[in-house]
Amino acid sequence: MTIIDWIMVSMIVGFHLQTNNDRKGDIMELANRVKTITPSSTLAITATAKALKDSGHDVISLSVGEPDFNTPEFIIDAAEKAMKAGLTRYTSSGGIATLREAIANKMKADHQLDYGIDQVIVTTGAKHALFLLFQVLLNQGDEVIVPTPYWVSYPEQIKLAEGKPVFVEGREKNNFKVTKEQVEEAITEKTKAIIINSPNNPTGMMYSEEELLAIGEVCLEHNIMIISDEIYEKLTYFDQKHLSMAQLSEPLKRQTVVINGVSKSHAMTGWRIGYACGEKEIIQAMTNYASHATSNPTTIAQYAALAAYQAGDEEVENMKIAFKERLEAIYQLVNALPGFSTIKPQGAFYLFPNITEALKQTGFKSVDDFVTAILEEEKVALIPGTGFGAPNNLRFSYATSLDQIKEATKRIEHFMNRHQQN
Repeated sequence: MTIIDWIMVSMIVGFHLQTNNDRKGDIMELANRVKTITPSSTLAITATAKALKDSGHDVISLSVGEPDFNTPEFIIDAAEKAMKAGLTRYTSSGGIATLREAIANKMKADHQLDYGIDQVIVTTGAKHALFLLFQVLLNQGDEVIVPTPYWVSYPEQIKLAEGKPVFVEGREKNNFKVTKEQVEEAITEKTKAIIINSPNNPTGMMYSEEELLAIGEVCLEHNIMIISDEIYEKLTYFDQKHLSMAQLSEPLKRQTVVINGVSKSHAMTGWRIGYACGEKEIIQAMTNYASHATSNPTTIAQYAALAAYQAGDEEVENMKIAFKERLEAIYQLVNALPGFSTIKPQGAFYLFPNITEALKQTGFKSVDDFVTAILEEEKVALIPGTGFGAPNNLRFSYATSLDQIKEATKRIEHFMNRHQQN
């Protein structure tokens, strides 16, 4: 058993078994809702890479889904100032009014969207905003259309809300995006919502205005809620501009809940501040739910996020310059690897090459086996596409230095050469 296998088994056991200390030897029966959860492959790889690094190995991680920049100093200063001013107590469950107002102002400036502060909820990260939304939106058996490749937590959160994820393949020949026709074919009488993630994790692809409008028309016709995950909206690198589904028409705005946060845009992943914007009835339901779950997001982090939004996008632009340079480099390097085929992404900080040919050349039976072997032999951490619903692909994160990227691809090339089968 490999170290990755061991960690995955441990995580699965942790989800399914719990010892009852009051009855030694017996096993407590867990709730049905958690028995179907699939442990995160990204967490397993990250944990393995960390364990290897802690034991002295020279590990290069291209698995991390967060900027490698530190939070800008002025944001840290704002948090310190808030603490010293005594702003360390509870806030309203939906977030401080000044931050909700700043988010509303941001939505107006970026997307010409008008939201009142009662249409904004601040959450403990964008992930929690999604979780809350599924909880208040879905009844047992409700279906949510999930385009593949998808972010790993979408299906699990839907299942936790007793809904059913319905996967629709974003075909590689269409740059991993679903079409209007595919969405129509997936709709049933139980369809409640669809997720649109643009720019996408793990592919970095973006939907055009024409594509969004076509899908939006179908959703309006069938009264399907649109969950627009826009967490990577600021990280786009070429001519195509990010568009929010909500800004395309007033009916689409009413039909859409926008999910976003400061994690990726301002290098604030650990601060855990996200938000949702939508119709006030939905936002109020999410706020009510949060009041019994987490109460407010961390007060100090809210004031840090307020400073981030009040300052504009200068720091974001500096990160974008670095990410674009890395994208250009990693795209060339990965595309040159034997058996790797890569579509150039437009946003986020991921590359998602197809390695079908590489598997044939090396004799590995699956992407998971391939990733495990590279980590164990070359100490390079990648994420298998199986966790994203794409079993022929790998996710490379270029949220690391150019030197690390160059060294990692050298090691992968060495790995490929060693395992080439005649």
